[in-house]
Amino acid sequence: MNESKKVALVTGATRGIGFETVRQLAEQGIHTLLAGRDAGRAKDAAKKLADAGLPVEAIVLDVTDSASIEAAVKTVKDAYGKLDILVNNAGILVDALDKAPSQQSLQVWRETFDTNLFAVVEVTNAFLPLVKAAPAGRIVNVSSQLGSIAMHLDPSSPIYGFKIPAYNVSKTAINAWTIHLAYELRDTPIKVNAIHPGYVQTDMNGGHGEIDVPTGAKSSVQMATLDANGPSGTFSYLGKTLPW
Repeated sequence: MNESKKVALVTGATRGIGFETVRQLAEQGIHTLLAGRDAGRAKDAAKKLADAGLPVEAIVLDVTDSASIEAAVKTVKDAYGKLDILVNNAGILVDALDKAPSQQSLQVWRETFDTNLFAVVEVTNAFLPLVKAAPAGRIVNVSSQLGSIAMHLDPSSPIYGFKIPAYNVSKTAINAWTIHLAYELRDTPIKVNAIHPGYVQTDMNGGHGEIDVPTGAKSSVQMATLDANGPSGTFSYLGKTLPW
């Protein structure tokens, strides 16, 4: 492969926003690794895009499994020696929607944070040497406006009544992680940003979103393809800055 060709990896990409993010990155000529924890599903999803002529290949990556992360890093290092774009898209919502914040089980909190926060930190740290090896790496953390503390405190906010505690707080934590990592990398060409994809029609919400999946992937793709003048350490939706 031409070393100048960009390489991207999108986690949780066998369906929904992740799959569409892979498609849109690949449509820009970026060699994109479609990551999923199930090898068969990842291969099937990647084949759909590859058969359409897009530069996509599957990679097995269970973001909650350290051995799987280590193996994926080795695969990317051996094949490409760098990673230009990392999109941390994988996430879960397992809160019991009929229960109040104080009624959510500790298991729900732990399961949510294992995937939505700790896995993102581990995956990012593991791939960071390869991102640093790229000319100008980009890291995108898929968050949610449900993680905005300011919006949750505002009675006029559209999310004021959406108190899904474990999920929401995990996204608040992702926003904070984004700020800290962006600060660490402030003197490098790497840019780290968090995005809100929008209220997207996905399996996570039973298809009851307000926007389609292609629109839901746009914010990730925008931040993944920023030029040298783009921002770092931000939280946005389709280019609009969101309150922390």
